[in-house]
Amino acid sequence: VAEIAEKAAKEVTYHLQRSSEWVIRLGDGTEESQRRMQTAVDALWSYTGELFEMDEMDRSARERGLGPDWSALRERWMQYVARTFAEATLEIPQGTWMQRGGRHGVHSERLGYILAEMQFLQRAYPGAKW
Repeated sequence: VAEIAEKAAKEVTYHLQRSSEWVIRLGDGTEESQRRMQTAVDALWSYTGELFEMDEMDRSARERGLGPDWSALRERWMQYVARTFAEATLEIPQGTWMQRGGRHGVHSERLGYILAEMQFLQRAYPGAKW
C-alpha cells in the first residue's frame, strides 16, 4: 500500500503542476482565453465546496486513522488556488451558492448524461476485458 501511495503522490504532484501551468497560460493568455477560463471558473466554482465535506464514512475512516480530514485541507487548497488564479488573472467567484449533497446521492439531471457516456463501452461490449 505504501508503494501505491508513493506513486500516487508523484502522479498527483505532476498533474497539479501541469494543470496549474495550463490555468495560468490560458487565464493570462489572450483576451478570448481569459474570458473563456473565467466563464468556466464561474460555472464550476459552486461545486468546489463539496470537495471538503465529510460524510459518516469519511468521519469513521478518519477516526481510525485511515483518511484525511477533508475540511482541514480547504484552507491550504484555497491558498494554492488564490495564488494560481492571481498569476492567471482570474477572479475567485465571491458569494456563490455551493452545491451540496453529492455524497448523499443528491445530483443534478446532468449526472445521467455523464454516466451514460461513461458506461457506453461497457454496455456496447459486455464482458470485454480491459
